[in-house]
Amino acid sequence: MNQAHNELLVHLRSARDHADRNYAEPLDLAQLAAVAGLSKWYFQRLFTVTYGRSPAAYVSERRIERAQDLLRCTNLTVTEICHAVGFASLGSFSTRFREIVGETPSEFQARYAAGGAPHVPGCYVFMRGLVETASQEKPSTTEAP
Repeated sequence: MNQAHNELLVHLRSARDHADRNYAEPLDLAQLAAVAGLSKWYFQRLFTVTYGRSPAAYVSERRIERAQDLLRCTNLTVTEICHAVGFASLGSFSTRFREIVGETPSEFQARYAAGGAPHVPGCYVFMRGLVETASQEKPSTTEAP
């Protein structure tokens, strides 16, 4: 591999990592391309060739993976999970979930609820998200001047 190719991979990984960290936030092609420091159409083409899926499909898959975790281990409703992972519409969430997982979110959740495993209360999930968000926004007080 040549140097230019390696540098492009670093930029693509940066955008992919940004999507992994911020999957629940509104993410669009222009924002991810800006993180990579590339034009959006060049970014779209390179990302798709490199990772085998478009940036939008990648973000959607991350959201569905997180939704599966929440459906398995929390007592949140499907609608609460839909919004917690960054989908704006329950219909689009349910459709995409079924495309990727092969069953509806409700069917998936019911299958895991039947196992009888205790679930984490949703209020704890949301509190943790608020604590993580607040800690990311506050400047660290332990840094040396």
